[in-house]
Amino acid sequence: MVLLLVVSPVYAGNAEIRAEFRPDPSNPLVNRFKNVTPSSGYCEHFIGFCEPRGLFSLNLPIGPIIQTSGGPVQANHPDPRQGAYLKVPSEWRTVTVTNDRGDSAQLEIRISGIGGRHDLGASVVAITGGGNHEQLWSTGRWHKAPAPCLPSGGLTGSDIHIVWFWLVPENASACATQALFDIPNYFYRYVHFGYELRTPNPLTMPAGTYSGSQTYTVGPGMDFDFGDRVLPNENLATLDFVLEVDHILKVEAPPGGNRIQLEPQGGWQAWLQNGRKPIRLFRDQTINLWTSTLFKMTLECPEPMGNTCSVRNAAGHQVPLDIAVTLPPGLTDAAGRPVNRLPLTLDGSGSERFLPSRYIDRKPSTLHFEIKADGVAQMLEQPGSTYTGTATVVWDSEA
Repeated sequence: MVLLLVVSPVYAGNAEIRAEFRPDPSNPLVNRFKNVTPSSGYCEHFIGFCEPRGLFSLNLPIGPIIQTSGGPVQANHPDPRQGAYLKVPSEWRTVTVTNDRGDSAQLEIRISGIGGRHDLGASVVAITGGGNHEQLWSTGRWHKAPAPCLPSGGLTGSDIHIVWFWLVPENASACATQALFDIPNYFYRYVHFGYELRTPNPLTMPAGTYSGSQTYTVGPGMDFDFGDRVLPNENLATLDFVLEVDHILKVEAPPGGNRIQLEPQGGWQAWLQNGRKPIRLFRDQTINLWTSTLFKMTLECPEPMGNTCSVRNAAGHQVPLDIAVTLPPGLTDAAGRPVNRLPLTLDGSGSERFLPSRYIDRKPSTLHFEIKADGVAQMLEQPGSTYTGTATVVWDSEA
């Protein structure tokens, strides 16, 4: 017994979709990816139609020149798959994109349009006996669109071909039209598709280059289905996604803002003139902040005391220096709460994750420095002393 196995070859093509995020100081509330992929096909020429709708188009990667093969189509074919039949994956599909550090996010894509050039193999005048494309198809000329597809308004061509584009609603079934005359050789010289993207929130993503892919099958009964009369030159079409995230984190202290002098409420004169001992010593320092990324804050100090920093006098007497932070609106802690006088600690507890809901563009935040009552009472027992110390506040971007 001789067993003959015939394996149909599977061919694949790729197309790349690129999007990027960079904070825009002129539009701080607009925090989303920008699709920077040059359109090919319909949206390359009908920019005014596509841009307001968030629509983009690309050539379907199923062959470099002529993308499909076809053949004759019989007039009045009862099976819609024997004529002009187009079905695309119009539902939303989720794609995971990952950077080289393993951070990941998810985007969504759906195919929202189909178009290209269909050829007839002869003049439509000869095919219809003196008619035109309006008479050739059951739904008329292709500036109209068979349901559930919708017309786009763009159409061109000649007596032997049509260049068209139809919009496809979400979760749509096939769009088909019946030939009313025999067509000698029906095929698609090229096919392009429209797509819509739902990109992730870039403010939640560390900076980097993220990549992922979505593969569609092409052929009868597959994701991209051109019916039974038209066969693609390649059976797989892969969309490669590249998302670039470029964040900013910047802090700016005013001139001299790195030297903090602690004083009691109302200044030292209140004590000197009225004899009232200070209850606490403090100073608030404004820091300007720019950020579009997650960050955390910690302390570093050469002479720690417990979980915070300290100041000491020449005799070595040491008291704790507490430091807290207030962040501008648009930044929250890990629990989603506004940040108001949040203590900063050496171990970073409580300040591990600050998340922007929008781009923070040179907004003031405040560092609160304080020696509390117990420490002040001890200092007053050391008359004539000057207490000094160093504390480093760290803004640590996760980007």
